[in-house]
Amino acid sequence: MAERDTVSAPSRRTSPATFYRQVVAELRKVVWPTRQQLITYFWVVLVFVIVVMTIVSLLDLGFGKAMFALFA
Repeated sequence: MAERDTVSAPSRRTSPATFYRQVVAELRKVVWPTRQQLITYFWVVLVFVIVVMTIVSLLDLGFGKAMFALFA
């Protein structure tokens, strides 16, 4: 016989109050970024999005011109 998984479903449903307390407890464990980290992450993401947008736009322009050249 195969062994059963050690992780089993809870036998009872969690009450909304207990769920809320557990959520608050987990949120207290989160290490929130500092203001400087948040600003740095914002600029990194913004630059990355602009670079990817430029690449996709250039590919779209190139493929569009190629299709016009091919079918025109």
